[in-house]
Amino acid sequence: MDIRFCVSFLLMVVLLLLPSEIESVAVMSVDLGSEWMKIAIVSPGVPMEIALNKESKRKTPVTIAFRDGERTFGEDAATLGVRFPKNSYSYLLELLGKRVDNPVVQLYKQRFPYYNIVPDPERDTVLFQHDSETLYSPEELLAMLLHRAREFAQDSAGQPINEAVLTVPGFFNQAERRALLKAAELAGLKILQLMNDYTAVALNYGIFRRKDFNETPQYIMFYDMGATSTSAAIVSYQLVKTKEKGYVETNPQLSIIGVGYDRTLGGLEMQLRLRDFLGKKFNEMKKTSNDVFKNPRAMAKLFKEAGRLKNVLSANADHFAQVEGLLDEQDFKLQVMREDFETLCSDLFDRVKGPIDQALKSSGLTLDVINHVILVGAGTRVPKVQEKLSEIVAMELGKSINTDEAAAMGAVYKAADLSNGFKVKKFLTKDAVLFPIQVVFERDVEGSASPKHVKRTLFGPMNPFPQKKILTFNKHQHDFSFYVSYAELDHLSHLEMQALGPLNLSRVELTGVAEAVAKHLGNNVESKGIKAHFSMDESGLLNLANVELVVEKTLTEEELAAQEESPLSKLGSTISNFFTGSEEKKEEKVKEKPVNEGEEKKQEPENNEGKTKEEERKDEKPPQQGRAEETEEKKKEAPNDAKNASKAGNGERKPKVVVIKEEITSFEDKLGVPDLKGKLLEEARNKIEALNEFDRQRSRRESALNALESFVFDAQGKLWLDEYQAAATEEEIEKIKQSCSEVSDWLYDKGSDAEAATYEAKLSELKTLTGPLYRRVKEHMERPEALAALHSMLNGSSNFLASARNMTTDSPDGLFTQVELDTLEKVIKETQEWKTTMEEEQSSLPPSATPKLTVKSITEKMALLDREVKYLVNKAKIWKPKKLRDDIVKDTAKNETDEEVFPKNEKSDAEKEAKIESEETQEDKGEPVLEREENGSETLEEAEATLSQPQESTTGLPEDTSSNSGEDDATTHTEL
Repeated sequence: MDIRFCVSFLLMVVLLLLPSEIESVAVMSVDLGSEWMKIAIVSPGVPMEIALNKESKRKTPVTIAFRDGERTFGEDAATLGVRFPKNSYSYLLELLGKRVDNPVVQLYKQRFPYYNIVPDPERDTVLFQHDSETLYSPEELLAMLLHRAREFAQDSAGQPINEAVLTVPGFFNQAERRALLKAAELAGLKILQLMNDYTAVALNYGIFRRKDFNETPQYIMFYDMGATSTSAAIVSYQLVKTKEKGYVETNPQLSIIGVGYDRTLGGLEMQLRLRDFLGKKFNEMKKTSNDVFKNPRAMAKLFKEAGRLKNVLSANADHFAQVEGLLDEQDFKLQVMREDFETLCSDLFDRVKGPIDQALKSSGLTLDVINHVILVGAGTRVPKVQEKLSEIVAMELGKSINTDEAAAMGAVYKAADLSNGFKVKKFLTKDAVLFPIQVVFERDVEGSASPKHVKRTLFGPMNPFPQKKILTFNKHQHDFSFYVSYAELDHLSHLEMQALGPLNLSRVELTGVAEAVAKHLGNNVESKGIKAHFSMDESGLLNLANVELVVEKTLTEEELAAQEESPLSKLGSTISNFFTGSEEKKEEKVKEKPVNEGEEKKQEPENNEGKTKEEERKDEKPPQQGRAEETEEKKKEAPNDAKNASKAGNGERKPKVVVIKEEITSFEDKLGVPDLKGKLLEEARNKIEALNEFDRQRSRRESALNALESFVFDAQGKLWLDEYQAAATEEEIEKIKQSCSEVSDWLYDKGSDAEAATYEAKLSELKTLTGPLYRRVKEHMERPEALAALHSMLNGSSNFLASARNMTTDSPDGLFTQVELDTLEKVIKETQEWKTTMEEEQSSLPPSATPKLTVKSITEKMALLDREVKYLVNKAKIWKPKKLRDDIVKDTAKNETDEEVFPKNEKSDAEKEAKIESEETQEDKGEPVLEREENGSETLEEAEATLSQPQESTTGLPEDTSSNSGEDDATTHTEL
């Protein structure tokens, strides 16, 4: 093979390994809750910060409303939802990835009966029937909210943002996580990771306490009660050693080791019970014959008041609930005691312990080893909840983190770590699988007519992820299929099992198995089975990477010789040496691979069918026994190794075994809740883009309308000012007034519904009409100041010229040449004459005429004069007296003479050379050599100080604005 091809191939590989260009630097995170969303950003110069919304608030309601074809978000949408509850959508996160018959969806319909929820005809998922023609899915609505969150982040960062980390509830299943990713895709976001909310909180807690951790695990429980759900997570913190790029590093790591949750326990249920309590009390007052529960608007008002009342009762023993015009224009006012609220929610407070028990059970720990219990979520502010928790854990509750923003800040730290634009201190995270996953397949059994159903656990409960698993099928010689599903869910309640949705996740069909097996048959070939490679990525999503047939083939003498002579073999060896340095290093790297990624041990066909490596290791012998037997086997094999080595020395080849992998075609059919894809995805994208374009046009129209109204109002006011009346003719003023009046009348008559382009065109016409007048007024206002500056510069330049002539006369060397001085004198004279002439011409013109003496012309004359003066000033800076140069030459000649008579003084010579070199360097850099003349005249440093005095001084000169202030431009480097 041509060596040029090898070199080209190597260069191509190296180029592929180079990092790609970074398109965007800033990243964001969104803590997307059921009721609120918090947005955090990391951008150059801003390590970690919460992005504010347009109301300058740090959190935004997860609410979107539609009214008259326009969208509103956040606070505006919530306000609109009180008047038009059917048009305002909130608490959407719970509906992702669920069929209509899911109990969570049924509970949502019971809580908010005014929504018209219909099934998707193709996916059987949730659709909101907004009107007779418009349907919205939860993915579409959340995509709109995420798009608005991205706008808030970009406004705060001042640059585009494309990458984000989203938080999700830890109990989200595969379908729910995929649905959220689809919503982010519709919003135009690249999701770096879906992060469990308790993991994000734990990361935020840990990054500020790095120095508190050591090799001994510390166990922290995070109890999070949010709007719709509650979770308890036990986290282990400790320092671990990792090896990256050949170096061993010690970094802190958090590991999720236990999780418990209650899907329906949260502040929303408390608020709903308060709402219903207030509704019953209003009906009991008999202020109207109508039932408040049958009026959606009245129920929306009560729901909002119940939320306010719940927050106030957390800090007060009682409070008045009051709603104006609740129903039939009847007001409602009622005093509510905290005891009433606690009685309403007594059964909810009894469920506070459930997530803690689940978390302890799944972790295998007891409460006595938990170091701290940290409160998270707004629901934990309820006094009764804290009282129950204190009784359960029997320790002081931790309130050291921001319960609202901890998840967002932890997620944005992870976003900065995953992005290419920032460098952060390493903090490793290991999440855990809540719902175990298994593989189910059939295997033929000899002597039985029906196949045997085999189940193999792929990811067990609380298995850490991200992680890769390999499942081996040893007995299958023909095409077959297997199922991937949830497993071991007996600990869940029946209602929770229904909320989880379909248990079967996917069906995998393998084809071409028989052909692949037949292709690799022979006496020197040993099959290692069909291996399916699975991975659980950082977002908790299960993926089937690939399926392959693996065989080990022992090469014959002829094949071995042919392989050694093959050019491809030589090229492969060259590439291997290029990246690893030697074959020995390559072997060491293989040995250092993790167990999950390395080659599998030889399996027994019957016992290990369909087992993962983790299960195989459980079947192995104990470590001590295994090592002892291994030692004995090595002793027995030692003589054989010696024989083999002797044979190799005698020229006999040692058998070589190569691993051959044959790709198996696989087709994965996702079961359960279908994803939003294909035609439905394209329709959703077009629908959202149309709404975004409508919002852009509306924003443009509003901006153009405001600009036109402001300009008309400003122009009408300026025409009454003296300086504007003096600078314009009566006809000009009358014409501008008439045009402004016409535009104003048009705006309040027919122009209220005009397009943005129409407003922009009328604004352009008014600017063209008023432009000459505005420019004349500006000239008249700025001209005196510009003339004063020119006058000051002329005086200073004249004084400098006089000083320069004196310095040239007194100096025997001649600091400036006569031509240079004459040139400056000529420029000063011409500028003075131009100034006098133009001032006379301008004074003869009326204020309404076009100015002849403009500010621009004055600044041009000042620039010309400034250039000539700076030339002479810079020359003075680098000038060196002749006597000093003669002294340096004499000293150098004397040193050369002394070297012939006296021994060389190395130290003295070095000092002199350094002095001469320093003086020459100063001359090269344009720095003055500060030496005092014999006649006692001032040094150049003193002369410059004198020349920079104000114009009242006899030797004044305008300040040299070109000099550097000595401060470098600030270069910002963000390092978290």
